[in-house]
Amino acid sequence: MNLIEEIAGELCKILLPIEERIFFGNSKSNIVLCTLSSISLLREIANSSVMDKIAVAGRLLSENKGIDSLVRYVISNTKINTIILCGEDATGHRPGHSLLCLYKNGIGENGKIVGSQSPEPIVSLTKQEVSRFQKQVKIIDKIGDTRISNLKSTIEMKN
Repeated sequence: MNLIEEIAGELCKILLPIEERIFFGNSKSNIVLCTLSSISLLREIANSSVMDKIAVAGRLLSENKGIDSLVRYVISNTKINTIILCGEDATGHRPGHSLLCLYKNGIGENGKIVGSQSPEPIVSLTKQEVSRFQKQVKIIDKIGDTRISNLKSTIEMKN
């Protein structure tokens, strides 16, 4: 990342602060629900009975550091075997698209997610971490779905 991008990123944090939220639900669950950039959906889920059926609900806004964090959390908790991607993918960065590419294609040299069309799809994960992630979880692609009733149905099928 060049200096101008770093400065722009810092300015965005100040001018457009995004509340970072992760909600923990049922510690016995094997499901993580990721609402991508849909913060209102995340709040709705956090205040619903869905939390009784999932381990964690959170958002994903970046195609690099966000994916690093998500993958490391998942592989550190071997009980997690399902990720439900839902909500709207962040325009431009498309972290949901990049996570699916990581899951399907892995990373190339220098940590670049193979097949990603995001602007900066470079993760700090090792190939071993990516391989563990790919073997451990199944990703259910519900990108674009913001209806909690549909997500409840998907979760019920997994439980």
